[in-house]
Amino acid sequence: MKFIGSQLAYYLGDKDFKRNSKLLLKYLALLGVVIVIYSVLFHFIMASEDQNHSWITGFYWTLTVMSTLGFGDITFASDLGRFFSIIVLLSGIFMLMIVLPFAFIRHFYIPLLESKKKNKVLRQVPAGTKNHILICSYDVIARDLTERFKQENTPYYVIENDLDKAIKIHDENVPVLLGELDDKETFILANIHDAKLVLINRDDFLNTKIILTIREIAPTIPIVAIATLIESVDVQQLSGADHVLPIKKWLGEQLANRVNTQHAESHAIGQYEDLLIAELPIYNTPLVSKLIRETDLRQRFGVSIVGIWERGRLQPITGNEVLTQESILVIIGHKEQLQNIDELFHDYTVNPHPVLLIGAGRVGLAAAKALHKNGVLVNVVDKDPEVCKKVSPFCNKVYSGDASDYQLLKKAGILEAPSVLLSTHDDTMNIYLASYCRQLNKDVRIVSRISEARNVDIIQKAGANFVLSYSTLGSEAVLSISKGQELTILGEGFTLFIIPIPKSLEGKSLAESDIGAKTGLSVIAIKENSEVVTSLSSHTILPDGAEIVMLGNIEMKHKFNKIYVNGNG
Repeated sequence: MKFIGSQLAYYLGDKDFKRNSKLLLKYLALLGVVIVIYSVLFHFIMASEDQNHSWITGFYWTLTVMSTLGFGDITFASDLGRFFSIIVLLSGIFMLMIVLPFAFIRHFYIPLLESKKKNKVLRQVPAGTKNHILICSYDVIARDLTERFKQENTPYYVIENDLDKAIKIHDENVPVLLGELDDKETFILANIHDAKLVLINRDDFLNTKIILTIREIAPTIPIVAIATLIESVDVQQLSGADHVLPIKKWLGEQLANRVNTQHAESHAIGQYEDLLIAELPIYNTPLVSKLIRETDLRQRFGVSIVGIWERGRLQPITGNEVLTQESILVIIGHKEQLQNIDELFHDYTVNPHPVLLIGAGRVGLAAAKALHKNGVLVNVVDKDPEVCKKVSPFCNKVYSGDASDYQLLKKAGILEAPSVLLSTHDDTMNIYLASYCRQLNKDVRIVSRISEARNVDIIQKAGANFVLSYSTLGSEAVLSISKGQELTILGEGFTLFIIPIPKSLEGKSLAESDIGAKTGLSVIAIKENSEVVTSLSSHTILPDGAEIVMLGNIEMKHKFNKIYVNGNG
């Protein structure tokens, strides 16, 4: 009954249904008139044959003949009567067997299905919804973000103004609201006053309009906006956004940071409280060929090794790993401790040749600027002469042409380059170039952007040492803001986890917990009563009611939950 009521409510306010229903009713009225006329003529013709029947019998005969069910026990004896029967039979075939089903399907059944489809997309959030996150577009960032929200049981809704897109999103089991993004009523129905955060991720122009619309009804709600153009950052901030994220610019800078780690010095990639998370390449240093446990970095400098990059994959630490020329350590320590390590490696040889940058669009341009700022020489290859002209002030040399041309790559320095940064917007091209560059230079460090998460494994197998996507960077940035944390990007799928210490671990030391060996997660801090302890040892006790801060990926977190939260520890 509830479903029927909702359908009727929809029909009564739907202009298309009103038009369709008028056409259907007109046809039914015409059909009724024809049946009445045939029933009257039936009586006159039967009377001419000296047969008398009731009016009910006339309607019965007419409907029987028109529906082709047969003549039964009532038949005409005259040719006039039989000719009349033929007319009734043929008109019945046309009006009842052909036109009526078509009219019913076209003007009632199809609108009914459309109504059911439309009504399954919500127009407002359920009553009592609070601390939810509103997302204004289901783009690549939102897809990555919603997966994280599902894992963390964070309530969220995507707002879509296109019905077909909203239905498609709904069919993917994503909570979606249908409404215009520049209409205050849409956000009122989304209960914006009790929301935790709004992510505005449309184009720069529409973003500004949405920000102004929201600020009119919710002056204090935190707004995070994605900016494509650097020039739009100030505009969106002045319009009322609390955080404006130039993700493409950041992506270029993050990739440039990974290129720069080819030098024999630590490079900070994130921070938690007073701890810096850094990458340390060991190329041509005394650490090559040693076991992790033999490096003595904790004893000598106080830093902890929490992971190791090997050919594009961040591996957990057991202590028995043998370090190679390609190994890049992920270490955690204080600023002074990292500086001491850099002094130790200061005299070791680095490759002085320019880094090779292939693809100089928005991401590539940002990377070139970051490398130029850090004093790193860059040679650029791009097909577009205008792009080459734009990036040239930040480069050592610029080559316009196809990056698959061996002679061009050779001239650009692929055979001597310490690193190659692939920043084209085409995943297939980046995968091809990663494989090609790896074959041309076995020792080169390959850093690449990627668009689709499913391509990460492929490009790593092709030879990329570090891969980062626009969607991962964007989702991690939004998550960090929603949690009040510093943005830390280790790589695809790796992040910080802050988890309440399970009952099974309370009172145990870190050594007794065996978290690293069982899950691969690296414990970097313990948070208790707003106080963060970062100086940890194997004897550190996991206290009751505190939180534990760990580094790792989603699979590692699932293992942690399975062993320590849902299991026996």
